[in-house]
Amino acid sequence: MSAPKPLLSVQNLCVDYLTPTGTFRAVRNVSLDIGSNEIVGLAGESGCGKSTIAFSLMRLHRPPAFISEGRILFDGEDILAFPRRRLEAWRWSGTSMVFQSAMNSLNPVLTVFEQFRDMLARHERMGRDAARAKAAEMMAMVGLPADRLDAFPHQLSGGMRQRVVLAMALTLRPRLVIMDEPTTALDVVVQREILQEIVALRRTLGFSVLFITHDLALMAQFADRIAIMLEGRIVEEGAAAALVAAPRHDYTRKLWAAMPRIEGNAA
Repeated sequence: MSAPKPLLSVQNLCVDYLTPTGTFRAVRNVSLDIGSNEIVGLAGESGCGKSTIAFSLMRLHRPPAFISEGRILFDGEDILAFPRRRLEAWRWSGTSMVFQSAMNSLNPVLTVFEQFRDMLARHERMGRDAARAKAAEMMAMVGLPADRLDAFPHQLSGGMRQRVVLAMALTLRPRLVIMDEPTTALDVVVQREILQEIVALRRTLGFSVLFITHDLALMAQFADRIAIMLEGRIVEEGAAAALVAAPRHDYTRKLWAAMPRIEGNAA
């Protein structure tokens, strides 16, 4: 029996940056598949190209960055060939993204509701009352009361802001959610709460996840597969359990060795 077609297939992706001294290749012939209802982790040190890949999948790059080679197939369609209107309709409905800093993702001069309303009016042509009902439904889904819709981003805690961004990313029921280090600025208790919510929501809504982080231990707790990046390339990929138990690449072993451990000699 043939393997099912992946939801997302990145094929030989190259991303370059124009610099005063020439072209710098930040992503080098990366290929990666994500299946339906699958969580794939992408790990590696800062600057290895993880976020560059995330921005490529949403076609959010602006000069001096540009995709120089490769294909990005979503359900068999190459999103690099999408015209502007098709791309705008696909973003947030086909694939959405939770960015690294929730405070930077939210408009500081608009209430939470107005940011929901802008998205729902543009994509779903919803009126104000319908948009508020939908926004309240999504807030409840991530554990936030409806009255927080009238708050400005600075009036919310870091964990609340991240939940708002997650709720917005799921509002149009995308099939793939890209999460670019979504818990980096949060304390460990809130990190765990949000990750548990992501796992529970995925079971309910059935979306796939590309989870990007430099924290391999965090990723290994809930990813189905993990890919390891080094200097713009994927150097190892496999099932999470296998990559934890028996990493093949020296860099992966070094990442695990760098993780702090709570252990000591018995008295």
